[in-house]
Amino acid sequence: MAKGTNGQMNVKPSADNIAAAARAAGKGGIPPVHKWKPDFCGDLDMRIARDGTWFYEGTPIGRAPLVRLFSTILWKEDGKYFLVTPVEKVGITVEDAPFVAVDFEVSGTGADQSLTFTTNVGDSVVAGPEHPIRVVRDPETDEPSPYIHIRYDLEALIDRKSFYRLVDLGCHADHEGSSWFGVRSQGQFFPVIPSSELA
Repeated sequence: MAKGTNGQMNVKPSADNIAAAARAAGKGGIPPVHKWKPDFCGDLDMRIARDGTWFYEGTPIGRAPLVRLFSTILWKEDGKYFLVTPVEKVGITVEDAPFVAVDFEVSGTGADQSLTFTTNVGDSVVAGPEHPIRVVRDPETDEPSPYIHIRYDLEALIDRKSFYRLVDLGCHADHEGSSWFGVRSQGQFFPVIPSSELA
């Protein structure tokens, strides 16, 4: 072991150590990870697959409360993902987005419509100015990948069934000088595909 720049002894990162620190710091809510500036302690053999499954040392993490706990201390910086506690910061691998939006509820209609999304780890957000929806299309297959912002710089991939439901709610509107097909929530229009491509 060696001392880090914060004067504390560095210990090889482990999921158990990270979980214990997260429990102590979070107290059931979303911890203030944006305020923490711990030393980088190395990478952890942890991966979030595109379908939202979390793996540790190649094995799926089957305990939903533990996955939820880890999800509350996620941080993205310079395009890389980390688990952060007040005393350590470890790198993990994220194949696409760290969360998956698995369902949404609709309230209101027309300009008053709101779409409330739920993620695989229990987050709930309303699409709007603070939680925008964006759609990225694969340059080779043209397949759309829709995302919604959750918190900080973290997004959820909207799952296929939810995306199909979104399309059913879609409408055409002017966006940046041209007509687009998209969805509305909290008075904001989120473009999905140019209207001309649906003609």
